Amino acid sequence: MAIQRKRYLVAYDIIDSKRRYHVHKRVNSYAVTGQKSFYECWLTVSELAEFKQKILTIMDEKEDRLFIFQIQHNTQPILFGIAKVPTTQLFLVV
Repeated sequence: MAIQRKRYLVAYDIIDSKRRYHVHKRVNSYAVTGQKSFYECWLTVSELAEFKQKILTIMDEKEDRLFIFQIQHNTQPILFGIAKVPTTQLFLVV
């Protein structure tokens, strides 16, 4: 049985530089692609739960903002400039 992953856009605005660094490292560890404070992540239900739990231990809920938007599988991006559609080809780790 294949693991079901869903695509999410994660965006954040973290006030404190130290917290921003730690949030960036955490988000980037789950990201397929990204730019500054916007990242595309393919997550299972359990990975999403783990991600949210870990992020909440880092950020200050009174000062910081983090958004998680689920992107439907058939959503096509509109690209400008040098933007390219990220490849998400299957791979096998041996």
